[in-house]
Amino acid sequence: MFKFNSWRHKTLIYLKPLQSPNSSQFSLHFCTNASVSIPFPVSYLINNFGFSPQPASKLCSSYRLTFKTAKKPDSVLTFFRNHGFSDSQLRDMIPKVPELLSCNPSTRVLPKFQFLLSKGASNSDIVNLVSKNPMVLSPSLENHIIPTYELLYRCLKSHKETIDCVIGNPTLFCDRHVKHNITMLIENGVADTNIARLLRDRSRIFKSSDLLKLVDELKDLGFNPSKTSFGVAFKAKTTVTETLWKEKVDAFKKWGWSDEDALEAFKKKPYCMLVSVDKINLVMSFWVNQCGWDAMDIARTPYILTLSLEKRIIPRAAVVQFLLNKGLIDKNASLTYPFVVPEKLFLGLLRSSKPIA
Repeated sequence: MFKFNSWRHKTLIYLKPLQSPNSSQFSLHFCTNASVSIPFPVSYLINNFGFSPQPASKLCSSYRLTFKTAKKPDSVLTFFRNHGFSDSQLRDMIPKVPELLSCNPSTRVLPKFQFLLSKGASNSDIVNLVSKNPMVLSPSLENHIIPTYELLYRCLKSHKETIDCVIGNPTLFCDRHVKHNITMLIENGVADTNIARLLRDRSRIFKSSDLLKLVDELKDLGFNPSKTSFGVAFKAKTTVTETLWKEKVDAFKKWGWSDEDALEAFKKKPYCMLVSVDKINLVMSFWVNQCGWDAMDIARTPYILTLSLEKRIIPRAAVVQFLLNKGLIDKNASLTYPFVVPEKLFLGLLRSSKPIA
């Protein structure tokens, strides 16, 4: 036996087999000679999940855990074990949602498992999802989980991808803003493909409380919610912090752009604000310092910033310089055109005997 000091009295701890068939595992149970009795739910959390007395007491009070014997909580643990959860996973889960110990898992938990299984989730998918964030078991199945799942599926078009998306970000099933935000985007004409792209790349933004403000801002800038560019602009605005956004605008201004030029570039090619400051300076330095061209060319065609410097811009610049020297590019022609056309069309330009206009 081990001695355990609790508050102002001594408690003796002994090992007792867990209430599961053929189990060789042990749980901690208390024998106390203390004058101060510990409520059973508090001792259960202390003995089975490693709580200290004060946090255990606070949790029991907050979640109104009032079971008098181990029958109810032990049956809950048995239910989860029978569905593939390990004891180590349960030790992590229960402290996060201790109210589960008082629930009827057949009515509160099982229907949620059955719903996910009906959509193609495997038992291991469910264990992975719930053990990562057991709070997914808290919302109502009918009022939250099912309608949220249907909205996710509408955009992602695949049960497998929807399940994977939720496993990747379990809070999609927990946060009350998610359903509201997806519905709001749909009602504002945002294409399902744009919502799907955001779910894949930036799913945490759906927990925001002010997405409508951003939608209105992008609409005011002229972005069409049904177009792909709207999704890219949305991603840029939710990915790039205000500080980093200013750093990128300052980088453009260092090369002669104005604030208005940077804004117009964003409106033409919103991906340009997802390019790093280093990439901006490298492309601008090559274009201006090495090629001797005007930085405003890129302001008018910001797509250049999204191209690979080594694989696209430098090789084609050498060709353009050669054609310029040979007088095969009209002096009034756009220098950016040869950089943005596909490879096949670019090679066709080289084979043509006519000057590039």
